[in-house]
Amino acid sequence: QVQLVESGGGLVQPGESLTLSCAASGIIFSIYDMGWYRQAPGKQRDLVAAISSDGVKNYADSVNGRFTISRSNAKNTVSLQMNSLKPDDTAVYYCSSARGSLRHWGQGTQVTVSS
Repeated sequence: QVQLVESGGGLVQPGESLTLSCAASGIIFSIYDMGWYRQAPGKQRDLVAAISSDGVKNYADSVNGRFTISRSNAKNTVSLQMNSLKPDDTAVYYCSSARGSLRHWGQGTQVTVSS
């Protein structure tokens, strides 16, 4: 019933840009907080960026100024524009939704930044 589907991952060179998208279904999208998380090999899953149902944005210090999160309630999507990518950005990126105790996760999409 609840489904979050990420797209847009791939292989890019350092300094290049990439945009991830997440399409949601099975939830009342407009009342959920949405976020992007990432998990690199051997590391924990960390918050990258979040946008509340009211449109308030929050970024990890490591990506602040380079990444931009946005949402479209009309399209039930949340996006992550990633600029000036670095090798340390390499990870599986996950879309999430949250409201109170309710949490949902997408399947993840691989982003690799390498020369």
